Formats: sequence, C-alpha cells, structure tokens
Amino acid sequence: MRHGSIPGARGRVLPLSLLGDPVLHTRCEEVEEFGPQLARLVEDMFATMYAAEGVGLAANQVGESLRVFVYDCPDDDDVRHVGHVVNPRLVEADGVVLRGPEGCLSLPGLEAGTERFDHAVVEGVSIDGTPVRVHGSGWFARCLQHECDHLDGGLYVDRVTGWRRRKVLWQAGRAAWGS
Repeated sequence: MRHGSIPGARGRVLPLSLLGDPVLHTRCEEVEEFGPQLARLVEDMFATMYAAEGVGLAANQVGESLRVFVYDCPDDDDVRHVGHVVNPRLVEADGVVLRGPEGCLSLPGLEAGTERFDHAVVEGVSIDGTPVRVHGSGWFARCLQHECDHLDGGLYVDRVTGWRRRKVLWQAGRAAWGS
C-alpha cells in the first residue's frame, strides 16, 4: 500500500463546465503562482474527477482558466497512472493513429470515435515547480492528448468529423444538461 494521502481525499467537488461554456473554448493561462491555492485546486480537481468517475480533468473544466490537469488512468496494459501536470506541453504524439471511443466530463454521457496517437509525452512541472515528464501509451496516451487539448481551448468533438460529429453534437443538444 502506498504511503501518504490519497489525491482528492481532502478536496471538494466543484461544478463542471459543460459544452458551450466559453472557458472551455479559450486557451488557458500559464500558472505563475505556486503555493497553497494551486495545491488546493489540484486537490479539488482530483475530488471532482473521482466524483464524476473520470480518468482526467483539466482546470478549465471546473471554471479555472489555468494550465493544469490531473489524471488517474490506466494504459492498455492495465498499469494505473495517477498524477497532475502544471503548465503541460505535449512534446510527443506519435506512433499509430487509432480511432477509439472518447468521452468527456464536459459532455456527460456522450462519446464518439476519435482519432489519437497511441503514444504521447507531456512535460511540465508539479505543484511545487519540480519538472515532470509523463510518458503514455494506449488509453493513457489518449488521456494525455485529451487533457492537453482542453488547456488549448479544444474538446474531443473538435477532432471528430462527418456523421460522428453531427451525431454527438445532436445528442449534446438533446441532453438534459445541454438544454
């Protein structure tokens, strides 16, 4: 068993920003202040992600236009990856392009086949400014790319085309939360 606290255990669940909220469509700002407020935000983001049964969450999904995301996501070998990245940069996205089901906590209950690379590397820092380099493959690579897209003001539906895009946007318009 791991020693230390469980991420999110002391956090509060925050309301999620949903499709159409302008904060989701704007590039997030770099974090410049590291301290208790940032640590609290990360803790709250973990609590929110777990409450919503997600595998990743970007700060703008809880209304904060800051370049931060958290994750608790398995890769294709069922290895669990848990952490956070502040001021992340997607420095590698390569390998095979796979179309797979992708959902988002900002479009609850919906998903669409979305193309992503099966390998990704993100660099950034932790909440105390320590450099972080995260490697992902398979499902976890998809998660890393998805969260970086959020921080650049994008959603997975922006990558979906044709009938898949029309279908998911139609479903969003008919969803109780989309009204």
